[in-house]
Parts: sequence; structure tokens; C-alpha cells
Amino acid sequence: MTEIATAHLFDMHIDVDPVTVNTGLGHIGSRVIASITGGTFEGERLKGKIMPGGGDWLLFRTDDVTQLDVRLTLQTDDGAAIFMFYRGYRHGPAEVLERLANGEEVDPSEYYQRAAPFYETGDERYAWLTRTISVATGWRRPDGPSYRVFEIL
Repeated sequence: MTEIATAHLFDMHIDVDPVTVNTGLGHIGSRVIASITGGTFEGERLKGKIMPGGGDWLLFRTDDVTQLDVRLTLQTDDGAAIFMFYRGYRHGPAEVLERLANGEEVDPSEYYQRAAPFYETGDERYAWLTRTISVATGWRRPDGPSYRVFEIL
């Protein structure tokens, strides 16, 4: 294989509670825990809503990289429950990250936000997801993150 090919899987918009828990500055950074309150996802092969109850265990590392650790449940329009989890990074120029922290809309081309999602489900219609590697490009909205998710072919 000489190059990696991808195909669009779905777009996802996650709603996050503005109230977070901050565990304080530790030896590798500051941990902030944000609760997921809902959201949507849509692609050609699956679409639906994001169930409340997931979360993001963000680590604001001492090297100015935000490490993403997200767990959530996708509920498809046809009734399947899919556990999705991903890890990723967000980083960029200090002034851009400050604008994001202040809740401003910032063009995603001004910073890096990428993730690697994985899936679990017992629903045979979506078992193919459990054997799929995917990657995502993301951006931060004032009320939560959004992603374009691609499967690696």
C-alpha cells in the first residue's frame, strides 16, 4: 500500500455542559471533565443522536497541548446503540487557543484538532464499525466540538 485512502463516514456535533470539573494542576497538566448533553451525527450509512451521559476527560498538558479523551453513545435513527470513544489532540498558537477558551468562533484552519475514534456495538447492522479504523478532523464551537469522521479504507 503506497498511500492511505479515506471515505467520509459522518459529521458529528457534540453538545457539552458549560459547567466542568477541574481537578487542578498536576504533574502533567490540568484535568478538566466536561459532560456531554447530546448532539447529532449524520453520514450516508448511519445517522442519529448523541445520548446524554458521555464525557470528555480533557488534559491541558504543560506543553500547551490539549489531550482529548472522549466517551459517548451514538443512537442511530434505526435504534442501534453504538459506544464510541476517541483520543486526540488540540494545539495551536497561544492567541488562538485563548480565543477558543473565551468561547469565540475560531476558524479551524488556525489550529490543529484531530482524533482517532473506535466503536463497540452488539447490533449486527453496525458490526462493521467495530472492525473499522477511523480518523477525525475537528473544531471547537462555543457549545462543544464538531468533527468530520473518515474511515480508513
